[in-house]
Amino acid sequence: MRVDLNSDLGESFGPWPMGDDEAMLSLVSSANVACGFHGGDPMVILRACRLARERGVAIGAHPGFLDLQGFGRRQIVGMSAAEIESFIAYQVGAVQALATLAGGRVSHVKVHGAMSNMACEDAVMAGAIAKAIKAVDPKLIFVVLPYSELEKAGAAAGLPMAMELFADRAYEESGLLMSRKKPGSVIHDADAAADNVLAMIRKQAITTASGRELPTRVDTICIHSDTPGAVAMARQIRARLDAAGVTIAPFASWIG
Repeated sequence: MRVDLNSDLGESFGPWPMGDDEAMLSLVSSANVACGFHGGDPMVILRACRLARERGVAIGAHPGFLDLQGFGRRQIVGMSAAEIESFIAYQVGAVQALATLAGGRVSHVKVHGAMSNMACEDAVMAGAIAKAIKAVDPKLIFVVLPYSELEKAGAAAGLPMAMELFADRAYEESGLLMSRKKPGSVIHDADAAADNVLAMIRKQAITTASGRELPTRVDTICIHSDTPGAVAMARQIRARLDAAGVTIAPFASWIG
């Protein structure tokens, strides 16, 4: 068994810290680096890329809505497909440049927050995102939620894709993430999250809130870095996977 562990990093801004990049980079195998729109600034992004390269962690771009105040978690409606394409290309290009400055390279793209949630259900938005990634570099791996419009768009564009599940989230019957507004949508207990991750890897399936299992390839598991206890949860998950004989490696080593 093998899997990638990823986390969203480089999200601090100026003197305002967000998460513990150094600690998370000792536990994960892929880093999704903020691009300056929902979090991050040039120096924060550069530092995250440099730390990732030094520790053998794959670097990805993590674009989202231009929403620093709302941390990219507020929906922005009415954007055209062309605007979405330009937003994605602009942000991916920024991280590519800073990763190069740090002596590394960008291997993948994972969309952030509200933009990702909307695109999981909006075929036009998902198509625009996939089109932009392909135009920037068709070898970039598109990190997608199984059973979503993002997965369909990535397949239609011919992009290499990594199937991502979440350590600390519950799933609807459709296979999409349960809204954070619903009770039980977020797993806060580290042991429960570790149990959840190991079960998903062994079964190669999503388990919905009702207990239904939806088959999927499991390439990468997201561990959020900006929630209380994130590092402790990551350590627990990593320890459980190591004990179970699961190999932790960047998905870029077997995809694309």
